[in-house]
Formats: sequence, C-alpha cells, structure tokens
Amino acid sequence: MKGIGIVIGTGFAIVGVVGLVMAATNPAQPDYETFAAQRLGQYLKENECPKVKTPDIPLLGNSLKDQCIAVVDANQATFKQLIMNNTQRQNFIIFSLYKTDLSLKTVVPFLPSYHVETLAAFQSFQILKTEQR
Repeated sequence: MKGIGIVIGTGFAIVGVVGLVMAATNPAQPDYETFAAQRLGQYLKENECPKVKTPDIPLLGNSLKDQCIAVVDANQATFKQLIMNNTQRQNFIIFSLYKTDLSLKTVVPFLPSYHVETLAAFQSFQILKTEQR
C-alpha cells in the first residue's frame, strides 16, 4: 500500500514539474509574430515570387523575381504588424493557440487570404492548420 502511494506521489510530482516547465517555456505573442512573419516571408519567396513572370528580354533575366524577393525581405516589419493586428491568442498557461486571419489583398491584390492555427509550447511553434480563403 505504501508503494502505491509513493508511485502516485512521484507521478503527481513529475506532472507538476512538466507543467511548470511548459508554463515557463510557453512562447509570448511577440515570439509568435516574429515566427509567423518569417514563415510568411519564406512562403512568399518560395511560392509566390517564382510566379512573377519576367518579359522575354535576356537583359532582365530574373530581375522581377529578385525584386519580389527583395520586397519581401524589406517588408518583414510590415508582415509582423499585419500578423499582430490579425491574430487572436488563447493562452492556456502551459501552451497557447494562435489563430491568424491574414489577407494581403490590400498590399498584393492577387494573393489569397489565409486562416492559420498554430500551437505554441516549449519555446517552439507548430502550425496545425492552414486554410486558403
């Protein structure tokens, strides 16, 4: 009987320590905003900038694609602000759930809108769902 009490007590202690560690490492909203802006920039450079068509003029080469990448790199602060203004955080103390509704149509009319849900825990982020709207 005493052994079961020790096992149960140890189990509660372990759960308590893990809970404290999770609470201490639950990322803050500014960390999410930085993460999301970086991921948005990466997405645009890898998926949208290659779609920019350069006229068939040999001297131009990939200049429009390169300019698109430069514009994305130069606008990280703008992306961060858009994310900050369009994100709701649900803080469950040991983890957080971020829901972002992002539309860049005012900046780039041909880009779709997105809904993204991200789980934050242990100083990291995991995108759970991305929907194009």
